Amino acid sequence: MSSKPPEQQREGSLDAPTRHPIDWKSPDFTDETALFGELERVFDICHGCRRCFSLCNSFPTLFDAVDESDTGEVDGMPRKAYWEVVDHCYLCDMCYMTKCPYVPPHPWNVDFPHLMLRAKVAKFNSGKVSTRDKILSATDTVGSLAGIPVVVQAVNAANRNTTARKLLENVLGVHAQAPVPQYHSNTARKRLASLRDESGDTAQAAGATRGRAVLFTTCYGNRNLPEMAEDLVAVFKHNDIPLRLADTEKCCGMPKLELGDLGAVEKAKNINVPVLAALVDEGWDIVAPVPSCVLMFKQELPLLFPDDEQVKKVAAAMWDPFNYLMARHKAGQLKTDFTKALGKIAYQVPCHLRVQNIGLKTRDVLQLVPDTQVEAIERCSGHDGTYAVKKEFHEVSRKIAQPVVRRVENAKADHFTSDCPMAAEQIAIGSKDVQASHPMSLLRQAYGI
Repeated sequence: MSSKPPEQQREGSLDAPTRHPIDWKSPDFTDETALFGELERVFDICHGCRRCFSLCNSFPTLFDAVDESDTGEVDGMPRKAYWEVVDHCYLCDMCYMTKCPYVPPHPWNVDFPHLMLRAKVAKFNSGKVSTRDKILSATDTVGSLAGIPVVVQAVNAANRNTTARKLLENVLGVHAQAPVPQYHSNTARKRLASLRDESGDTAQAAGATRGRAVLFTTCYGNRNLPEMAEDLVAVFKHNDIPLRLADTEKCCGMPKLELGDLGAVEKAKNINVPVLAALVDEGWDIVAPVPSCVLMFKQELPLLFPDDEQVKKVAAAMWDPFNYLMARHKAGQLKTDFTKALGKIAYQVPCHLRVQNIGLKTRDVLQLVPDTQVEAIERCSGHDGTYAVKKEFHEVSRKIAQPVVRRVENAKADHFTSDCPMAAEQIAIGSKDVQASHPMSLLRQAYGI
């Protein structure tokens, strides 16, 4: 039973969820007494509800700690268990957006992901973050070093070598069986360098789109899967949508957010946002092929920097690419001259796409292709970018992904896809004879371009 008084035990709010700005520069934000007071308050509410037991491993960890405590309540949990709950949260946001009835404007004001972020910031600021975690979140630095022409071959070979992977596990704590990305010295930004000269003079606005877009390639799209960016360019060009690159591009900051390093997030923001805001002023929209990066610009940065007008401007202009294409389709400005059917597609919908509340636009666009059926699987892959590769969390991540793996195998589809290439790889590796394709690659195939 809940320990809350009867007057507080009532149904959740039926109003749309709202998000409060994150006052991360306030001394109270990481004050240990204030932090643990809020953790205990929210954990007690979660303990009395337990609707999120089937999401990430944070909630089973919390509920087990409560049930195994001397009191059977949150006040009996050891301090160590609090940090275990925090460490299992990878800020997918699904509890906030799909499960919790007590999110604001409900007076209980529960924002579990951002409370976990607050704890992660406190942990980072106290110097309790491992070297491994700092390295894994330094996507620009690691990608730049691993992408050096001579080095890239050695890195990719080592990542495929069982002995080297076991050594990496022992030394750095990166699980030997976890999927790790391939690196490319010929990055997307190099391959698409000519896009910097695009003027967008032929742009044709449609719906809420202005008809010309800046491609934010993302760390993964630039250095690990440049074909994803090339496919996006081909599809947009086929639909007469001019694209260009920003002159500079750094990591969106999501890996550092998940680490709790908000100082690094601010530094990345200070590089990316002024460049992108200037392009928005020139009449450009912005698209990014990885949902986490879109979410970072649309949600997290505006909440971290609520008074930054440039951040607001970029957030308003940032699009998921399939949402962009569907908006143009509804305005009669998307070509449907498809030359190849795709058959049946098993499609895992990433958490960071679901929480954007834009609907299943990837599915809707792919189903415009004749003789194409898309089975959407709205379950978490358990990957999170870094969570699944960590030695201590890898097996848990695979357990979280298993329901998706079973559905993909049972679908017996012609294609398996996910907007998140890291989630797709995790699921494909866990499946039998399943290969992952990015949905933009499938759309390009359907166009025959």
